[in-house]
Amino acid sequence: MGPQGGEVLRVIDESGLSFAQMKVVVELQAPDEQHTVSSLAEHIGISVASASRAAEGMVRKKLVTRVEDPDDRRVKRLALTARGQQLADRIISARLASLEEFTSSLEGTERQKLESALDALMERPEVAEIYANYERKVSR
Repeated sequence: MGPQGGEVLRVIDESGLSFAQMKVVVELQAPDEQHTVSSLAEHIGISVASASRAAEGMVRKKLVTRVEDPDDRRVKRLALTARGQQLADRIISARLASLEEFTSSLEGTERQKLESALDALMERPEVAEIYANYERKVSR
């Protein structure tokens, strides 16, 4: 892992987040989604109890807010605070920089294979949407 990969670890280490909390932060930054503890658990593949503990710790650190759903008061919605969003952006930026460094180390034919695989992925609507949302945030 090059210096950029180390940067991802450094950002996570400085944040004091557990691995589950880091995954929750990144998942919560997906716009236009109503997140609950159980939906997060399902999306990132951890137990509801683990997702609940991760969310609780981040609420205490003021990275996440928990708000009652206006339609169903039993449901609590989770969202990043401005501080949580900054952290998510730093993690994602460090990951992208690491990926960029990795691709620049590839030989010509390896890079071509990766580009054609990425082109195929970009044709999937859910991937294209994630990319478009990220591009919108970066260009703001």
